[in-house]
Amino acid sequence: MNEKSCSFHSKEEFRDGQGERMSAGYSPSYDNDKSVLAFRGIPISELKNHGILQALTTEANEWEPRVVSTEVVRAQEEWEAVDTIQPETGSQANSEQPGQLISFSEALQHFQTVDLSSFKKRIQPTIRRTGLAALRHYLFGPPKLHQGLREERDLVLTIAQCGLDSQDPVHGRVLQTIYKKLTGSKFDCALHGDHWEDLGFQGANPATDLRGAGFLALLHLLYLVMDSKTLLMAQEIFRLSRHHIQQFPFCLMSVNITHIAIQALREECLSRECNRQQKVIPVVNSFYAATFLHLAHVWRTQRKTISDSSFVLKDLEVLAKKSPRRLLKTLELYLARVSKGQASLLGAQKCCGPESPPFKDLTFTGRSDLQPHSSGVWLI
Repeated sequence: MNEKSCSFHSKEEFRDGQGERMSAGYSPSYDNDKSVLAFRGIPISELKNHGILQALTTEANEWEPRVVSTEVVRAQEEWEAVDTIQPETGSQANSEQPGQLISFSEALQHFQTVDLSSFKKRIQPTIRRTGLAALRHYLFGPPKLHQGLREERDLVLTIAQCGLDSQDPVHGRVLQTIYKKLTGSKFDCALHGDHWEDLGFQGANPATDLRGAGFLALLHLLYLVMDSKTLLMAQEIFRLSRHHIQQFPFCLMSVNITHIAIQALREECLSRECNRQQKVIPVVNSFYAATFLHLAHVWRTQRKTISDSSFVLKDLEVLAKKSPRRLLKTLELYLARVSKGQASLLGAQKCCGPESPPFKDLTFTGRSDLQPHSSGVWLI
């Protein structure tokens, strides 16, 4: 993890006129003598210069070295709390609850409760067909989505219109959770920085790669890393993406797969399964995960590299729209075997080569460069 991007404190000693760090904090179990040791050797006049310890010297003449007042206790508690304060680096990095992971259901609930009317106006729930294409779809195409599920479908498509807002604490927590679950880090990091390139975004700002899939792309990544059934799969795909030969931009690839899921939903390829389960969001999530699993399987077994990405994605979209149930069944079988410790995406041959460098020198075509109804190649 990029040390410059991450924001955390370690307990240090103050030097050069800043006052000395207390080596032991106050505890109610300590007697008065031990509590005073923390302050012994520090001139009262020097303590006065520090606002955080000002309670100790409000009345300097009344301060007795062997008496621990309530002000001392309060000051020590405040001092200990300093360790948890994390300054921002580069941008507003921390949420209202720093360090706390966010679940998929909590993030989804956020979008269910905020006003998304301005974004909802932009969606096109289904592909408009005319002439023979409309007749063929009517006669031989998939069934229409049940009326009662259309509001849920529209929510999915509306979230795909929302961008990343770095000022929204929930958005920040989603990004932080994805970063921590993929890297194993326990610390928050800046919302802008080179560390996002290590995860497979094109630049220091993840927002620039979400056009065409919107915040739904981040929700899909959140689902992948926060669901206990798919976390192992996500981590293995991430390791594959950093193979010294078969490297690919993990997050950018995920955004492309989210776009495939959006198109499949709009083209009613998922309607039959949604009607069967009487749900939309869980079906779309599983379809996304199943499509990502198939891509990783093809990538590993056929020894694909970044130069093959456009062809792999094109074939993947055709298969995903044509046989969504097949992909979903493959995911079910894989996850069932993983839960029993019988399956591993990467098998016995782990991607043990040195980690690949960030993707600074590679050029990609973003989804924003394509027309809304176009399909085909996104990575080149």
